Amino acid sequence: MVATDFFDKTRSLLEMIKFSHTVFAFPFALMGVVLASLANQALPGFGDVFWICIAMVGARSGAMGLNRLIDARIDAENPRTAERHIPAGKIGLREAWLFVLVSLAVFLLAAWMLNPLCFQLAPLAIGLFVLYAYCKRFTAIAHVVLGLCLAAAPIGAWIALRGDLGLSVIFLGLAVLFWVAGFDIFYALQDVDYDQAKGLHSIPSKLGVERSLQLVRIFHCLMLFFLLLVLPGSGLGWIYFAGVIVVAAMLYYEHRLVKPDDLSKLDAAFFNMNGYISVTIFVFTLIDAVT
Repeated sequence: MVATDFFDKTRSLLEMIKFSHTVFAFPFALMGVVLASLANQALPGFGDVFWICIAMVGARSGAMGLNRLIDARIDAENPRTAERHIPAGKIGLREAWLFVLVSLAVFLLAAWMLNPLCFQLAPLAIGLFVLYAYCKRFTAIAHVVLGLCLAAAPIGAWIALRGDLGLSVIFLGLAVLFWVAGFDIFYALQDVDYDQAKGLHSIPSKLGVERSLQLVRIFHCLMLFFLLLVLPGSGLGWIYFAGVIVVAAMLYYEHRLVKPDDLSKLDAAFFNMNGYISVTIFVFTLIDAVT
């Protein structure tokens, strides 16, 4: 009985943070590993890759948990989010805070195990997580701040293996930033009316649906631009370039799913396509690097 309760609670905690959505950023962290390995002209050690993965999981879990805790009151008042685990009473505040603290402790441990620079930068990443959770209360650029949070995944992986920064991974980080900011604007379209009524800030609540969609197109074009800038000096070649072309086609299809007068396919555009996009570009990158 105790074991059953434990597993049920664990499942609820993972559902609360949408653990399956780790697929959005995780492949880009692994791309950072690939780029750093190409720059080093050597394969990374198992221990380094292990701690990079642990850092990624700990950071993402802690960030999502923080967001759910800080937004619990807002979520309870919004009909779309009222059934989330904390406002619905499926997860208690004490349990959620314990989960967040353990996750962030794991993140800090992993950063410490990697190298001193990773450990020194880890509090900055946590600060960004907290900032994003509060952003909607005072600025519409919350989507860009979320992009910064996820852009840290490939950059952090590079720093873990090299202890410095390189142009290729900076361009990859910028690609992630604009990709995430774009699809987060898509996601915020669901709450335009609620955000406007409650005085919450988002790009859709400021610009409206049609102009927000236009901005997402610009952001995703910038993503493709920065993905192409990764090529020079990275050691990657035509296979990676082909991957960028495939991603461009996937983004085009994603944008075809969402129309100003029809948001019914928003979930498919947000959840399915973006998971496919991150995995696709990583697979092409990995194949290019090993061939």
